[in-house]
Amino acid sequence: MKRNQKGFTLVEIMIVVAIIALLAAIAIPNLLRAKISANDALAKSTLRSLSTASETFGTANNGNYPSDMTSLTGATPPYLNTNYCNTTPTGFAITCTNTVGGYTYTAGVVNMNVTGTTTFTMTTGGILVEM
Repeated sequence: MKRNQKGFTLVEIMIVVAIIALLAAIAIPNLLRAKISANDALAKSTLRSLSTASETFGTANNGNYPSDMTSLTGATPPYLNTNYCNTTPTGFAITCTNTVGGYTYTAGVVNMNVTGTTTFTMTTGGILVEM
């Protein structure tokens, strides 16, 4: 006489595990690429914020650009709320070069193809260059 057995067999469980592993193998690379794309977009956005603040400062000061970041963050009201220079937000090292005649802002990838794919440079006039 057989008892009424309930539950899954080992083969059924192994098939479910294999399906989950296959789905993970497909999904994980796409998620990593999305993260890298988001980091690239953040780097460009940060450089645009720095450039916009510098261009606005230059317009208000007879074409003279800020000579340092304190000119942008210390003004009342500030042209920029945060000093992004010499920081590494989400895998990019932001470097800033300010002179009265212009500026150069660079977002360099800290770990290529892991945290980002391109080094971005923004120069006087709001010109974005991807390297």
